[in-house]
Amino acid sequence: MESVVTNYHKKPHVIFIPLPAQSHVKAMLKLAQLLHHRGLEITFVNTEYIHKCMLKSGGDHSLNGTSDFRFETIPDGIPRSSEDDDGLQLLLHYLQTSFLAPFLDLVAKLPTPPTCIVSDGFASVFTVDAAQKLGVPIMLYWTVSACGFMGIYQIHSLIEKGLLPLKDRSYLTNGYLDTVLDWIPGMEGIRLKDLSGTIRTTDPNNVDLSFGSKATQESHNVSHNIFHTFDTLEPSIVDALLSMYPKVYTVGPMQLLLDQIPKEETETEISYSLWNEEPDCFKWLESKEPNSVIYVNFGSSTFMSLEDLKEFGWGLANSNHYFLWIIRSNLVVGESATLPPEYEKLIETKGFIASWCSQEKVLSHPSVGGFLTHGGWGSTIESLSAGVPMICWPFCWDQLTNCRYISNEWGVGLEMGKDVKREEVKRLVQELMGEGGLKMRIKAVEWKEKAIIATSPDGSSSLNVNKLVEEIIMM
Repeated sequence: MESVVTNYHKKPHVIFIPLPAQSHVKAMLKLAQLLHHRGLEITFVNTEYIHKCMLKSGGDHSLNGTSDFRFETIPDGIPRSSEDDDGLQLLLHYLQTSFLAPFLDLVAKLPTPPTCIVSDGFASVFTVDAAQKLGVPIMLYWTVSACGFMGIYQIHSLIEKGLLPLKDRSYLTNGYLDTVLDWIPGMEGIRLKDLSGTIRTTDPNNVDLSFGSKATQESHNVSHNIFHTFDTLEPSIVDALLSMYPKVYTVGPMQLLLDQIPKEETETEISYSLWNEEPDCFKWLESKEPNSVIYVNFGSSTFMSLEDLKEFGWGLANSNHYFLWIIRSNLVVGESATLPPEYEKLIETKGFIASWCSQEKVLSHPSVGGFLTHGGWGSTIESLSAGVPMICWPFCWDQLTNCRYISNEWGVGLEMGKDVKREEVKRLVQELMGEGGLKMRIKAVEWKEKAIIATSPDGSSSLNVNKLVEEIIMM
């Protein structure tokens, strides 16, 4: 009799497996913390490389976890040339070829069998197969916007309709990318150029293209699809998703949900960062007027030429606004990100450069009034949550779609051309931070308020998290 009772009281056990990249790990870790707070047991699986990076930035004990929130690792199999080599160039290939076996081994060794797997949508290329082999239910968590997801999801149809890959290089410049795609549900007026950056290829065997298509089509092989967005932000696309899948949960913005957990009920401070954060920038921000600083950060995987870096640098300096600029150690391709000495002198009065920071803290700092970003979804939803307008310089994948929505649909930002010119950087910063940016600033505050409503106890995102927890308990 006793064993029946103890089994009955066992916590549901959820395995989380993110795509091994900064924003994906962060969004998934936040959902894991939320479900843990609701009483579920969590095993969070990183690659050995990501685990090492997180320990390096958060400290040796930062991932100790607790008895019912543990961190585990699997190898990714990627050959690396150095400590700094993040392996991202090879990741999509290795996800499909070398993750399945070690993941199955790990699950077999866990002390308690899993109730279900919550997989990053983009890890579905091996996790859906793993779940079938293990006989365990699986949910996919898409840590991108609904519009970003839909843009990548359409790759499959675009290939079927013969619109992709591009016939030849001239299609990049001859106006073909301006083609309006009027058949995509919930995305009125969307053009080919607004979809995932991966479509700009003439190669039928392009890895990014086939990966994007394969991963998003896996969404039909699971019953639960979770999206890191909120209903009022993308209503027409959320409606389209609801007609495509049996169960859809919008659960964003994650941080606003986590903020509601009382401090004394959060077990440990988990660092989400793969790089050392520099706290000195906050001292500098403290000394500045409200809304006077533009924050510049191109995320964790964008890279640029030294020439582009200099153009950004001079554009920011000439804008005559204060700027906090994050320059990652591997931001510049093949060279170190050094700015000329005369530039260093000039920015002593106007700028502050750091190698990484706690982005959500920076965005919610009163002195920050604008954000120059690559438009990745993690950065975008954090900016919307903080009510900060943006300038977008999209690099790849869903960033182009986010950028289109930031400027056209949500009215909170400006788009910057691919070619970096200091005059354009200066003009856009002055517009965003000056009189011209007033409408966007007002709009950004309105979105922040809507995000707060969505994550309030009776808000759509809160109710969806409750439903999710109930579903897992039922399993």
